[in-house]
Amino acid sequence: MRSSKSRSRVKNNRNRPSGGNVVNRVFDSSGPEGKVRGTPQQIIDKYNQLARDAQLSNDRVAAENFQQHAEHYLRLLSEAQREMEARREEQDRQNRERQAERDRERAERQEREAAARQSDPAEAPQPDVMDFTPEAATPESGLVETPESKDAAAAAATEAPAKKEKAPRRPRTRKPKPAPEGTEDAPTSNGDAPEAAE
Repeated sequence: MRSSKSRSRVKNNRNRPSGGNVVNRVFDSSGPEGKVRGTPQQIIDKYNQLARDAQLSNDRVAAENFQQHAEHYLRLLSEAQREMEARREEQDRQNRERQAERDRERAERQEREAAARQSDPAEAPQPDVMDFTPEAATPESGLVETPESKDAAAAAATEAPAKKEKAPRRPRTRKPKPAPEGTEDAPTSNGDAPEAAE
């Protein structure tokens, strides 16, 4: 049979956090007025309320007892929050390191791609193609186009082809007629030697 001391030690160890999320864990607290169940923040609020009630009834001993219970769970909660903050900072640091590593890898990959593009002329940036059509050659004046200016432009366009001189036509050279089949050795009409049959 167990002694009462060992039993009380086991009971006290039950309320201690054994890792995990203490902030949201539900505790059973055995206080002077009976059990109080809830998360650490709920238990703190309950004990503070009981301490205020004890003060109003002029029971300073009970008020102090309730405040000590509340303080115990306040320490538990603040320690858990410090641990959570430390874990969060560690995760943030690891995330920053991973992001920096990804950024370095991306920069190295871009440098390799840039070096490959410089060695491959097909990947090099190509010059822009210039459009020399009459519309592109005339700079925009920024003025609004009026019907009179449209008529003047149309008249100039119709006069331009009339002013062009026609280029002299070159006479077409004709191919010689094929020689009749019976006269292969006979000279052709233009005096050239007959071509060899293919």
